Amino acid sequence: MVDEGLTAEQVLQRVFGYDSFRGSQAEITRQLIDGGDALVLMPTGGGKSLCYQIPALVRPGTGIVISPLIALMQDQVDALLALGVRAGFLNSSQDYQARQETEQALLAGDLDLLYLAPERLRLPATIELLDRVSARTGIALFAIDEAHCVSQWGHDFRPDYLELSALHQRWPDVPRIALTATATKATRDEIVQRLDLGNAAQFVSSFDRPNITYRIVAKDNPRRQLLDLIRTEHSDDAGIVYCLSRASVEDTADFLSQQGIPALPYHAGLDQRTRRDHQARFLREDGLIMVATIAFGMGIDKPDVRFVAHLDLPKSVEGYYQETGRAGRDGQPATAWLSYGLQDVVQQRRLINNGDGDINYKRQQTAHLDAMLALCETVQCRRRQLLDYFGQSADDCGNCDTCLQPAQSWDGTVAAQKVLSTVYRLHTERRQHFGAGHIIDILTGSATAKIEQFRHQQLSVFGVGADLDPVAWRAVIRQLLAQGYLAVESDHGTLGLTDKSRDVLFEHAEVRLRRDPERRKPVRTKTAKQVVELPAEAMPIFERLRDWRAATAKQQGIPAYVIFHDATLRDIATRRPQDLAGLAGISGVGEAKLERYGEQLLAVLGENR
Repeated sequence: MVDEGLTAEQVLQRVFGYDSFRGSQAEITRQLIDGGDALVLMPTGGGKSLCYQIPALVRPGTGIVISPLIALMQDQVDALLALGVRAGFLNSSQDYQARQETEQALLAGDLDLLYLAPERLRLPATIELLDRVSARTGIALFAIDEAHCVSQWGHDFRPDYLELSALHQRWPDVPRIALTATATKATRDEIVQRLDLGNAAQFVSSFDRPNITYRIVAKDNPRRQLLDLIRTEHSDDAGIVYCLSRASVEDTADFLSQQGIPALPYHAGLDQRTRRDHQARFLREDGLIMVATIAFGMGIDKPDVRFVAHLDLPKSVEGYYQETGRAGRDGQPATAWLSYGLQDVVQQRRLINNGDGDINYKRQQTAHLDAMLALCETVQCRRRQLLDYFGQSADDCGNCDTCLQPAQSWDGTVAAQKVLSTVYRLHTERRQHFGAGHIIDILTGSATAKIEQFRHQQLSVFGVGADLDPVAWRAVIRQLLAQGYLAVESDHGTLGLTDKSRDVLFEHAEVRLRRDPERRKPVRTKTAKQVVELPAEAMPIFERLRDWRAATAKQQGIPAYVIFHDATLRDIATRRPQDLAGLAGISGVGEAKLERYGEQLLAVLGENR
């Protein structure tokens, strides 16, 4: 139990073991402690949780946290319990007895924080329970985590979030904080409107994650490219690999496992127990790779994920940013890697055209995709364009692929005219519609069976593109699709013209294209773990501390980072405190952890003396 009457700064130091707040954390906590509402946009790993955990410990009553992360609530609660914070959760994963015990503790005032799934607030019994808590011991605050889930145009929409405006209507005097790591200005406005946060103070931190290196490569046997990335740069590192389909998840996980790389699949088609077991292993084991659909990842607090890879094109920049943000939460170097090709563009355009939703919805999805394609095709700094999407200006970063290996643009007008002329003649002269592969065969003058079948060697455009190879033509068509000069017509991926096509064909509008960098043989580089600078004499101590932490975590059945983050162990290994007082001065060592683990840490340090 946290002592009553402590200030926010004292709670920060005694409970969490940190000397000072970061960024806007102090202002946010003060806003809530004083009874005001707040909307907080802060990047993954920026310390959002402290913004509501500390006010909940300072204010009277229990802090209620609404979170969609049912599968992670146990880990969130375990992390708080390790700090000496009284925490619990209520969700559908519990049996009757567990729910009863949690509710009794809540009503008795024995919980500092309670995590609730949003769908539980639709139950009259939950509303009645909170009414009783409010009357007895008080509600300290409502924290609405992952607030972007309220956006109906967003990538993680949850219908239950639309009901959360009722919190303010029923308990108007309880301060609220809505938090997200991902929101454009439009999404932010929607959060304010749907959650009735018009009077909330808004805190928008920089979206920049400078420790992440963003890289987007031309797709060429993507699983082999992924394997090269892992073997040359991230051997023995934890990582997440995102795939669009469940089948691709299974196949990729099998492929990596067959190559001797520990990998597990995760998607909605797996039974709940398997998903839970795989997630638990990923959080608790070192060097494991999770291959997943976007069903995995939100709220994952594993700090040492060294890379996030996408084998398929994300549907939006917001989704891409959120998913890549799961890398490098500890602030150490990490990689965001995406393999991107022509078929990605065709597939995403087709999904939008043939998907559910009215014209406005499809227009919104197209805008999301166009922004993602622009990020992939840019010759400018990727980080700069990424931040610009979220309304933040930045200089070139020097730490993305386009900065480290600058891409060039070229005048692709003639090449574009050749492609568009081929599509035009197929449509007008033959009333035929074909996909990219056949159009490339016509351009390059390939003598294929289909060319012979349809007598396409008789077309005036046959062979006019012999100056470029098929790989280069695929890049041209990919970019014409990305820029809206070509359209996907059907389920079969056939290509058609657009209004913009006519500007190029008949008005000679200039088309600038990106020249894909030459593929280079992967060069073995330092992993992020090796980049961390520690004195040579500290490395053996650091490794022993990690071994102790792993054994302790396994014994307790919790993730290793719940005990201490790597940053804390590095600090201990470097400073080598001699006693408990010295350990108390290490960032991340609060009173509860000092009491629980202090003597064990000193024993590990003593092995070196």
